[in-house]
Amino acid sequence: MGIDFQILKRLYKSYTKNYLKKILLSVFFTLILAGSTSAVAYLLDPAIDQLFIKQNQKLLYVLPGLIILAFALKGGSLYMAKVLMISVSQDVKRDMQLDMFNSILVADTGLIDRKHSGKFITNLNNDINMITNLLSVAILNLFKDSFTLIALLGVMFYQNWKLSLISIIMIPLASFAARNLGKRMGKVTTEQMIKAGIFMSYLVDIFKNHKIIKIFQNENYEKEKARIKIEELKLKGQKIAEIMVRASPIMEFLTGIMIAFLVYVAAILVSNNELEVSKFFSFLAAMMLAYQPVRSLATLNMTIQQGLAGSKRVLPVIDEKPEIKDKENTKNLEFDKAEIIFENVNFNYTKEGETLKSINLKIPGKKMTALVGQSGAGKSTILNLIPRFYNIQDGDIKIDQQSIYDYSIYSLRKGISLVSQDTTLFDDTVKNNIAYANLNATEEEIKEAAKNSFADEFIQKLPNKYDTLIGENGVRLSGGEKQRLSIARAILKKSPVILLDEATSSLDAETESKIQKAINFLTEGRTTVVIAHRLSTILNSDKIYVIENGQVKDSGSHDELINKSIIYKNFYEKQIKK
Repeated sequence: MGIDFQILKRLYKSYTKNYLKKILLSVFFTLILAGSTSAVAYLLDPAIDQLFIKQNQKLLYVLPGLIILAFALKGGSLYMAKVLMISVSQDVKRDMQLDMFNSILVADTGLIDRKHSGKFITNLNNDINMITNLLSVAILNLFKDSFTLIALLGVMFYQNWKLSLISIIMIPLASFAARNLGKRMGKVTTEQMIKAGIFMSYLVDIFKNHKIIKIFQNENYEKEKARIKIEELKLKGQKIAEIMVRASPIMEFLTGIMIAFLVYVAAILVSNNELEVSKFFSFLAAMMLAYQPVRSLATLNMTIQQGLAGSKRVLPVIDEKPEIKDKENTKNLEFDKAEIIFENVNFNYTKEGETLKSINLKIPGKKMTALVGQSGAGKSTILNLIPRFYNIQDGDIKIDQQSIYDYSIYSLRKGISLVSQDTTLFDDTVKNNIAYANLNATEEEIKEAAKNSFADEFIQKLPNKYDTLIGENGVRLSGGEKQRLSIARAILKKSPVILLDEATSSLDAETESKIQKAINFLTEGRTTVVIAHRLSTILNSDKIYVIENGQVKDSGSHDELINKSIIYKNFYEKQIKK
């Protein structure tokens, strides 16, 4: 597995380039580091020669002082270089996470549906950490260790070129070993991240479905599943760690051979008066100091391969271009009566089969239109097409004779409210959940919406009233309370079109009555498309469409359909028996 320079180029242009000044300043400090490290090795020559052999008292304080200064510069410059690159790495991490988050936020609904949320979380955390290591740690080590190695090689050649040529043999040997380890690292890292994504998805499912696990008494079953997944993750993590440390014994062995050979050659050179003992110790110190940068550069390929593996999973998400987007120079859609028309609409979620087939609907403005039919008939799909959560394959959808595909998505969705049977709330306060429909709403407007949805009744009984935190997806509220908050949110938006998927959950008569009154208030004088579950909603609808197998089978008022539609009559009779 070679280095993918296209990805590196992309990462540089999109992220690293923005912090070039900090990186160059860090490079400057690595030059000081290289100089001070080589100075430490070089100073051993005069120290041994002058202080131990010639016993020069004049330099007794000078040379140790210079050694202290060299170490101080070495430590200070390394600290500054690392601090600067830590700053760069955190900046890059923030930028990438924001880019990925923004991409997910505007992504087509279909993309979110196809990929488990746990895998997106893994991308946002684990994968981006690997990429920031590539852009920060790898860059720092590349410059730091390259410059230090060059400077130490300079000291080594200055002291004795013959010994230097022998020691240089270790560099290509170490690089060859590390290259093979790097290939293995890229493969294992990819496997580990796939396992991490699966495990994160599993965790999200466990948190969502913890009540189901308890009621079906499947704790032991889930414990075993978790054990298997964690064990798989552990084995991959262990494999990566083993590959990382595999470089150590290789380098130790190579270094041992090299030092032994150098001592042998140096002994011959000293006996032949071709090398002074002080110069050999200076050379040996330089070589020992060079061990760390050689080892670091040898393992650099592994860090790069990890970063590239993460990039191959993150960048496609960042680069994902939504298919559902505005045309150029689109105008804002204007709502008048808010009449909605479907003209020969064909739609399918995948390439195989058809979910909706030649759908023709005329939904009158400022009135209620009901969609009835069996589960899976295509009713929810019709609702989802109106705010353009998905794009149709053929046909057209118009509001007040304006094709929704020719006008801005923002203006289209601004005129639509959605109240779903799967009530979605945020882990926030009651007030903020209602205000999500209009972030500029006043306190009075929020409370008025709550009163009109009959939510104010239970809100006043909460510990902190409107400032009460409701937990993840409103876990601290009952089903009926969550529904009323959802309706309050829609009331606050004051949109001309209401899309309503009535809840099927069983509610007590009093709660159901309040929710029905809240819905009546919400939908009064507005174009309402409702997936009807309640008998009262069906009877109150101005127009009813019977949907079956993705097609419109019949339409009309309740009285008309009772007489002419067998499908509707059967559906209606089942509602009466409930």
